[in-house]
Amino acid sequence: MAIQEADLVRMSLDEVHAMAVKGLMQHGASSEQARTVADTITSAERDGCKSHGLFRLPGYIGSLKSGKITGDAVPVLSELAPAVVKVDAANGFASLPLEIGTNALAEKAREQGIAALAITNSYHFAALWPEAERLAEQGLVAFAFVTAKSYVAPAGGIKPLYGTNPMAFAWPREGKPPIVFDQASSASARGEIMIHERDGKPIPNDWAIDSEGNPTNDPTAALAGAQLPFGGYKGGSIALMVELLAGAMIGDVFSFEATANDVRDGGPPKRGEFMIAIDPSRCVAGGGAISQLAHAETLFAEILSQEGTRLPSDRRYLARESTPEEGITIPQSLYDECAALSG
Repeated sequence: MAIQEADLVRMSLDEVHAMAVKGLMQHGASSEQARTVADTITSAERDGCKSHGLFRLPGYIGSLKSGKITGDAVPVLSELAPAVVKVDAANGFASLPLEIGTNALAEKAREQGIAALAITNSYHFAALWPEAERLAEQGLVAFAFVTAKSYVAPAGGIKPLYGTNPMAFAWPREGKPPIVFDQASSASARGEIMIHERDGKPIPNDWAIDSEGNPTNDPTAALAGAQLPFGGYKGGSIALMVELLAGAMIGDVFSFEATANDVRDGGPPKRGEFMIAIDPSRCVAGGGAISQLAHAETLFAEILSQEGTRLPSDRRYLARESTPEEGITIPQSLYDECAALSG
């Protein structure tokens, strides 16, 4: 049972999952679509990734209510080449196609040494680390790329064109959780600005510009203006790469096309996702990845030998140790909104 703490509500992970499933199914999602989206939401809350947890549930449900998303979509898996698989999401959420597709991708990568996956005709605004981590837990090196709606100005520009266009990378480890990073090509994730707006907090100087192209600390002005790529033209170039990989190459839309076709229901845009999986044991003579993974550990040890450093995902894994017992907290207002949507 959820417990109120001043302006916060504490929930168990089981309660998070149940609330998400109930709300999604009540508004037209099939049991499998609802389960996989709820898995994604719960994983984010478990790992302290608030911008992709229950914060996203109203958007998911909004897209079901508007009719934009096919709630009972049945994804279709196909093989395009010996090392390339595709899942057509059939106008549904991306979570179920990703579950189906990453299983097929892992099998192909073990067969061929390297393989690719295209997810098309899907709606996605979750983090990328869950699917990358899923592959690394099977001993594979993984990459993931996805577009979004037009939120980010190209370097030197002031009008939104690119999505936040995140990318993820995962590296397997023996007896330890994988190394995983998931980061936008913009200076911040869209959800982080939205949470700053909700909480009435200013944003850092280099995250965004207003609609006139002026730097701003106001999250509302930032959301009405344009986000900035990280590192100027360097982040802009990575955003361009992601547009090409997860858009043109797999036959899906660019971010500006997703924006033009969106019904603005607060939910995820239609977009594609592109993934690569590599079996490290197939990348050295004689096979066997143990020596490669052991060699990587020497690099990780050197990083951690410097005070103040940490490895990617360490913060998430630390949260993961406590939330199964302690639960998570969300603002009372978000709990009330999700509870109302869940009946």
